[in-house]
Amino acid sequence: MSNWHDVGVPTDFSEDEPRAVMAAGEPVAVFRLGDELFALHDLCTHERVPLSEGFIEDGCIECPLHQGLFDIRTGAPRKAPCTVPVRTYPIRIADGRVEVDVAGAEALA
Repeated sequence: MSNWHDVGVPTDFSEDEPRAVMAAGEPVAVFRLGDELFALHDLCTHERVPLSEGFIEDGCIECPLHQGLFDIRTGAPRKAPCTVPVRTYPIRIADGRVEVDVAGAEALA
């Protein structure tokens, strides 16, 4: 059984705006930085608000509630009050579709 879940086509994701999707029942925020796509768990680890409602700034996503920052590539916290990393998910393009593997989530130590 595959752990990869279809979340759209590459053109569904713009560089200016995160997009919320569901993959296997998990809320996921998908980001485009240049030609690359990244997937993070779509909840801030500080106050549990959707990161997909935040603003992208210099490779980071700003939490819409307290303006803490997370690195989109790694999920690492970059600005207080966020101190706990957010989970990242493997993402790929297969047969022209964007797929996320929520079972392959990684969290920084």
